[in-house]
Parts: sequence; structure tokens; C-alpha cells
Amino acid sequence: MRIAITRVEGKGTHDPATCTRYGHECYTVSPLAAKIDGQNVQRFAQLANEGCYDCIFFTSALTARLIAPHLEHPPRIVAIGPQTKRTLEGACLEVPVEVLESYYSADFVPYLGTWIRGRRIGIPRADAPNPTLIEAIHTAGGVPEEVVCYSLKPTGRRLDLESADAVIFTSALSFRSAVWSHRPSLQLVAIGERTAEAMIQRGCIPTVVGNGTISGTLEALNRHFEERG
Repeated sequence: MRIAITRVEGKGTHDPATCTRYGHECYTVSPLAAKIDGQNVQRFAQLANEGCYDCIFFTSALTARLIAPHLEHPPRIVAIGPQTKRTLEGACLEVPVEVLESYYSADFVPYLGTWIRGRRIGIPRADAPNPTLIEAIHTAGGVPEEVVCYSLKPTGRRLDLESADAVIFTSALSFRSAVWSHRPSLQLVAIGERTAEAMIQRGCIPTVVGNGTISGTLEALNRHFEERG
């Protein structure tokens, strides 16, 4: 299949190789563009180097790419998924990079368990808040400290889906921001449950719902068509 994958402009460099492993080809479509806040990136890195955080939770590969090269004495590091983990490991940090096996931020607090009590958690993020995560950290006795390092703005451009057999929406925000046209032959795919919920709310029922990663989504897509024969 030829698959369109929604990514922030300039991202998704690993997608073609991943798609090839699962027997597909892909290309990027960008409903969102990132605007970097350089001052906040530097401020977050400085706070981390001054020992202000006991743990940093990287929820995207973009924040990892922006901040990791500036970390001189990093605290405990947790990444939300394999691509973010690879980005962090590429910066050759002095500490091991832990990764959430579920790829969902909702599992961050359960992953840390009782260790989180009294710990300051640094969260570099986009300008899309995650109040559920912050509330969970507070409830568990942790101290979340968010810094907005970039903003996501809709590009306003119609997605080029004419040559695509399927489109994978990689976040609820990318789906809500996308300008596109549906056709019966286009398979709609959600990378995870939250994205699927956003799609269903607007009457777009995904053919397949992945596990939060591109590889897991492609595996689910292949399994779906195998079961259909």
C-alpha cells in the first residue's frame, strides 16, 4: 500500500524505512508546523543542568532533539516511545534512557510508581497541554514543571492524499488540524486510541487503531487485511 503519514513539517525521517519493513511505501503530509521557542529551550536545559529536576519526561522526539544536546548532567530520563528514545541516545547522554513500553503518557506515573513522591518532573512540551498527566503527577505526590518549547500551528494546506491508499493520523491534533478530502477507497488509520476518539467524534471511523507507534500501527494494518483475506 501507499500510505500518507501525518507529521510535523521536517519530521518522519524514519517512516520510509519502517514502512518498507512491513511491505508498504509512505510519504509525509503535514497538517502542522512547529515554531521553536529558543529561549525556553535554553531555559529548560539550564534548569536541568542546575539540578532542578529529578526526572525529565520527553513526550516527543522534537523536544528530545532540541534539548538533549544541551544536557551536561542529566537526571533520570524517560522517553514516550522508541523514536524519542533513539533521538536521546544519539545525544550520548551520561544516563540510560528509559522508555514507556505502552507509548502513552498516561502510563508515565504508573511506570515510576512510588519513586515519584516528592520528585520534580521536568516536562518540555508543545503548546498543547496535557492536564490529565499533570493531575496524575500531582495525585501521586510528584511536582510537575512544564516548559513550552515549541508551538504547533496548522499549515492550512490541503493534504495531498490523491495517490494514497491509506492515511495514518499520528495524533488527535494532527487530525483536527488537517484539511483533507475523504473518498470511499481511502483507508483511515489512527495511530492510537486518543487519535481514534478524535476521529470518531467527527464521524470518521478508523479502519485500524494502532498501539501508539508507526510500527505497531502497520502491524495492525497488515493483520487487518490478512484477516479479511
